Amino acid sequence: MAAAALVLAAGCSKKEAAEEVIGKPEVVVENGRFTPDVMWGLGKMGEFAVSPDGTRMVYANTYYSIEKNKGNAELYLMEAKPGAQPERLTTTAASEFNPVWQDDNTILFARGNDIVSFSLESRKEHVVLTVETGLEGFKLSPDGSRLLYISDLPVKRPESIDALYKGLDQTTGRINEDLMYRHWDSWVDEYPQIFLVSLAGGKADTSTIIPVLGNEPFECPMRPWGGVEQFNFSPDGSAIAYTCRKKTGKDYSLSTNSDIYLYTIATGKTVNVSEGIMGYDQNPVFSHDGTRLAWESMERDGYESDKLRLMVLDLATGEKTDYTADFDYGVSGISWSDDDKQILATVMYRGTNEIFAFGTADKSVRQVTRGCHDINSFSLCGSTIYAAEVSQQHPAEVFRYTLAGCNQQGEQLTSINNEVLSQVRMSKSEEHWIRTSDGKEMLVWLIYPYDYDSTKVYPALLFCEGGPQSMVSQFWSTRWNFEVMSGAGYFVIAPNRRGCPGFGTAWCEEISGDYGGLCMKDYMTATDYFASTMPQIDPERIGACGASFGAFSIYWLAGHNENHRFKAFLAHNGMFNFEQQCLETEEYWFTNWDLGGPYWEKNARTAKSYPNSPHLFVEKWNTPICVVHSEFDFRIVASQGMAAYNAAKLRGLEARYLYFPDETHWVLKPQNSLLWHRNFIDWFDKYLK
Repeated sequence: MAAAALVLAAGCSKKEAAEEVIGKPEVVVENGRFTPDVMWGLGKMGEFAVSPDGTRMVYANTYYSIEKNKGNAELYLMEAKPGAQPERLTTTAASEFNPVWQDDNTILFARGNDIVSFSLESRKEHVVLTVETGLEGFKLSPDGSRLLYISDLPVKRPESIDALYKGLDQTTGRINEDLMYRHWDSWVDEYPQIFLVSLAGGKADTSTIIPVLGNEPFECPMRPWGGVEQFNFSPDGSAIAYTCRKKTGKDYSLSTNSDIYLYTIATGKTVNVSEGIMGYDQNPVFSHDGTRLAWESMERDGYESDKLRLMVLDLATGEKTDYTADFDYGVSGISWSDDDKQILATVMYRGTNEIFAFGTADKSVRQVTRGCHDINSFSLCGSTIYAAEVSQQHPAEVFRYTLAGCNQQGEQLTSINNEVLSQVRMSKSEEHWIRTSDGKEMLVWLIYPYDYDSTKVYPALLFCEGGPQSMVSQFWSTRWNFEVMSGAGYFVIAPNRRGCPGFGTAWCEEISGDYGGLCMKDYMTATDYFASTMPQIDPERIGACGASFGAFSIYWLAGHNENHRFKAFLAHNGMFNFEQQCLETEEYWFTNWDLGGPYWEKNARTAKSYPNSPHLFVEKWNTPICVVHSEFDFRIVASQGMAAYNAAKLRGLEARYLYFPDETHWVLKPQNSLLWHRNFIDWFDKYLK
């Protein structure tokens, strides 16, 4: 594709009509209780970057307006030390994101379709590049001479189909002749690719724009999660390593086989350096000396939750080494130490996300951090680690660690929400290891109710995790927030049942093809354990809730609740009918792996999954249930929730249906989220209080 076709320009972007800037809201905390309104009044830490000299840090922080039903991110600058006061750098109605240090006194960032340069000396900014086709993120080459940025290209219709649209500029009809016409939460009308452009005199030279993938119609980065982490410059700036699954349509929908490609800028030559590895290969990172390339690698095609191995390629010899061959946990967020003697990565480890270091010479493994927290991302600057850290009691803040440390606690640097959280009486979260029905040990988090009094008795909620291969960790979220549940007066029982990563490969894989098996027994075991051992939990007032696989779990438990263990259910965007799900979803490798294949194949029909479809047990439903579903969830479409709700009503049960016509697999808009939370609390209060 010719560079001119992208319609790109360097210079100042068009000014839009003045719009009121969303700023820090006034938050009222009553009686120390954490409520959904308090939650949405908190700032949300975004991307952060440390200056080359390690003395300063810039970060994005988003505040939300319930009235405007949206948020706005601004950039803040602070010294990289505890107690430093941040300085606000931007004040605009358009959110800033993707901050990058060009040098110790210049920051690049994205705003709308612009890449902007901001001088810390003059406090002035100018537009480096405007990307008319949309900007999703960018990276700066090590020598500062080039940019790699993400923009979208339109999917081209076949000429025979395009001819049918002639003169019909107002039609809304869609014609498809292949699969993957929708993905996760959007119609596939465009796809992302990376483009290379040279910088000169502080501006991008648009005459030099090169589409790195040429005319290939493939995603880079990969939808729906991929971003700037999926590509990197080599240290000398001569090459680019990128992630791509070079498939479209039906082939794409059936496979997770992505690869790492090495593109040489001078020649335009591209080589697949992970060929023969059949699962996801992603997020390549060069060693500082440029001799090796590391990435996250899955072994098996079609299994999205396979162990993420730490794969390292010697670029001279072509030899690949798996540094996690004897380590039973997956890695993500790879970073090389300055001397290339260690590779750091985050690891889901026994209920928390921690940083581990892998020795490149002796394949040693060392746990760098340890705490009741999740480290979501980190940046290594010399011998100092800067980490975005959350827990069930606090949203993301930046903490500091040392590279040489072991099992260390972090030192908090930012304090975005201290003013509000200092007024909140946060609940206690306890780690319990209990015996499962087959004699194994399972980690269950027990979150205590707000203002807990040991002389009182409280209702409880069983939290069923989604995924299904997703760890119940120390996460913080505006979607499922344990402090909100606690603030409403509930104990929360949150098991890491079979299928949760972070407890070894075998534990994680026991769920695939057996959704109604040990993982469901784990839920019942955890519920019964606390109902019988915690006198402060009323066994007659226990409900259960969950989303995605967690909502499937609710539908399944509803059909296996003969002893009325649970008195009320809430299911959000879950699978109700497996045969329906098999053909309604978009990434078919998912159901092929986890359900055993399409339902019309004999082996799949006689396996454990399809006979355990929740819709087959509706005649046993005997408990009030609230169903929530969203229209733009293309992974588990809205008809699944509607069918479950209709079944409950036809069975004569008390039931409620909350439907969002403008949300996805999650509820993201502030006002919709507040309705979701009000409904959640109202529903369980009605039956458990």
